[in-house]
Amino acid sequence: MRYLIIALAFSASAMADKAIDSPSLERQQELHNMLAHDCGSCHGLTLKGGLGPSLLPKALAGKSDQFLVHTILEGRKGTAMPPWKPFITEQEALWIVQKLLK
Repeated sequence: MRYLIIALAFSASAMADKAIDSPSLERQQELHNMLAHDCGSCHGLTLKGGLGPSLLPKALAGKSDQFLVHTILEGRKGTAMPPWKPFITEQEALWIVQKLLK
């Protein structure tokens, strides 16, 4: 059920995002799965926080897109946040950030 809620939240805004080059629909699904499973394992399955902080829009407010993209790609030294750069592009990280902020 939690995965469905996350998927629906992303799907509802997928067509509205024209500011960036959106990944293919297949890649969007892969990114949704990564967010739900990989990110959710530390940030909580509902993204409300756990080992890692909340990824809900209210918690991310005030943080720039560039800061969030850099955090995703490079990770956070001294924390459990790994770098995701080997697995996603900068454009995909920006797409994820824009989805999280909605």
